[in-house]
Amino acid sequence: MEFKDYYKTLGVPREASADEIKKAFRRLARKYHPDISKEPNAESRMKEVNEAYTVLSDAEKRAAYDQLGRGYRPGQDFQPPPDWDSGFEYSTHGFSPGETADFSDFFAELFGRMGGMHPHDRGAGFRTRGEDHRAKVLLDLEDAFNGATRQISLRVPRQDSQGHVHIETRTLNVKIPRGVREGQIIRLAGQGSPGHGSAAAGDLLLDVHFKPHPRFRVDGRDLHLTLRVAPWEAALGAVVAVDLPQGRLKVRIPEGAQSGRQLRVRGRGIPGEPPGDLLLDILVVLPSAESPHARVLYETMARELAFDPRHETQGSSHG
Repeated sequence: MEFKDYYKTLGVPREASADEIKKAFRRLARKYHPDISKEPNAESRMKEVNEAYTVLSDAEKRAAYDQLGRGYRPGQDFQPPPDWDSGFEYSTHGFSPGETADFSDFFAELFGRMGGMHPHDRGAGFRTRGEDHRAKVLLDLEDAFNGATRQISLRVPRQDSQGHVHIETRTLNVKIPRGVREGQIIRLAGQGSPGHGSAAAGDLLLDVHFKPHPRFRVDGRDLHLTLRVAPWEAALGAVVAVDLPQGRLKVRIPEGAQSGRQLRVRGRGIPGEPPGDLLLDILVVLPSAESPHARVLYETMARELAFDPRHETQGSSHG
């Protein structure tokens, strides 16, 4: 995917004010509007101009774009870093997948997840409930097992009186419920935009995701773990201890287990109704033959065990 320089598309500097961006858009729209333009590439250029203006005229999208696009050149290969948008607070007005189809893949990748308007934001009149805000937050997996109160800092785009966008930070103490799962929404009442008149403020919706864990992979409420076992544990069977985000569990390795075999321990995933499962993917790990004693043992096995791992009935792919 190619990086798009929206400032270059509109012909404005990165520090341009909102008014300068609007003037540049109007000038280019007069030049490239398909109904009046005689330029051979008018339609495609007008789409590019519309896309650039859609981003740079919106304080939230512009702030996100500025943060992500530093150091990139037009046409340069671009891939957003994982979780680049975590901790970024934005209002719920956004684009549906159908609407992002009118723009480039670059636009859809960056802004397609900024959810659509909430039904209660469509009201008219002076007394209008405040708009909801959203933010993606990254939590530790351990918080799902224990519950916690965490201090979470969010970056909030603001536009000043001169039309320049800057980032403010606000910090909230958030109660994390035990059993929270990825994709769950934590609603903080009254933490969105102020209401009009005497109407209530909107809410802040925190979209929960987990930080990458060094050992576990999360799938819904299920936890996946690669369980490393010694060759004798796999061949003879064994009971091994597995450390979990909460407590320790003893697991029986069946005799003759092979790498790739999966064991399921029901109810030992993320708490809930029902709780998730723990899925253990067995990986048989060979000890090193660097020491003289280990080498002697391997040589003894090579002589005395009638074993050919490439024979169909003895191959390690069966387990």
